[in-house]
Amino acid sequence: MHKRIGIIGAGVVGTAIGVVLSDKGYEITGVHDIKTESTQQLVERIGCTAYKSPHEVSRSADILFITTSDSSIENVVNTLADDGAFFAGQIIVHMSGSQSSEILDRAKLSGARVLSVHPLQSFAGTDLAIKNLPGSIFSIEGDREAYDAAVCIVETLGGEYFYIDRKAKPLYHAGACVVSNYLVTLIDFGTKFLEMTGIPKGMALKALMPLIAGTINNIGNIGIPKALTGPIARGDLSTIIKHLDCLEEMAPELMKLYSWLGFYTADIAVNKGTIDEKCMEEFQKTFIQQLTKTMSVK
Repeated sequence: MHKRIGIIGAGVVGTAIGVVLSDKGYEITGVHDIKTESTQQLVERIGCTAYKSPHEVSRSADILFITTSDSSIENVVNTLADDGAFFAGQIIVHMSGSQSSEILDRAKLSGARVLSVHPLQSFAGTDLAIKNLPGSIFSIEGDREAYDAAVCIVETLGGEYFYIDRKAKPLYHAGACVVSNYLVTLIDFGTKFLEMTGIPKGMALKALMPLIAGTINNIGNIGIPKALTGPIARGDLSTIIKHLDCLEEMAPELMKLYSWLGFYTADIAVNKGTIDEKCMEEFQKTFIQQLTKTMSVK
């Protein structure tokens, strides 16, 4: 039988977890958010109780989700701890990617167990979050005694999971940021190259989207490093030199990032097996020379 779940923080993630778990048969005992309208929207969607205080939510739930903003989690925990709103056997969960379960530790003084259960997913809005949360892959970190509850929730969502150490949470989150946030940066970077040839920004992005989608599909289907294509993967140094020469003339401000990306890509090409160590060193030497030149100019 499913345990009772309470939710403090009815933003995008809190609403999504409440709606999806409710649909899967979990009992949502109540919800609280400092924004009354957020609380009401979730209440209307799943028919749970709207509590006026977070303490009431905590006392009603065997599993308490604190899905406020990352910066507010600690304050909520301290407030609940000061009020004696945690109890022995209760499980306290946050879904932050950047914070470890350590931020919940004051709850353990009351005999509660703490968990971080984070979906490796991007949520651009509530409806998309409700759609994308099921089937996601989650990291689980915290008290081992509470792992079974986390696994049950993830499996109910049709997801997969892995465990990480509390100390490694910042590195884990950094990896997620690179793949999600910096992918946007990288696409913007590549789009700038096309813009400098006179292609309008909107058309440049539209033109690149099939290439982006194809690359992501290749990564999903054959993995890294096999999905790597292009001049470095082919060992075509002459093409890279042409890129660098043109950048130096037309867009020197983009040279530095291009060179660092190329330097790193050469190592991936070696792992793919399409170039050897000697070829990699030639690529990396070329990029380092360009980086040194860029730095000396500044």
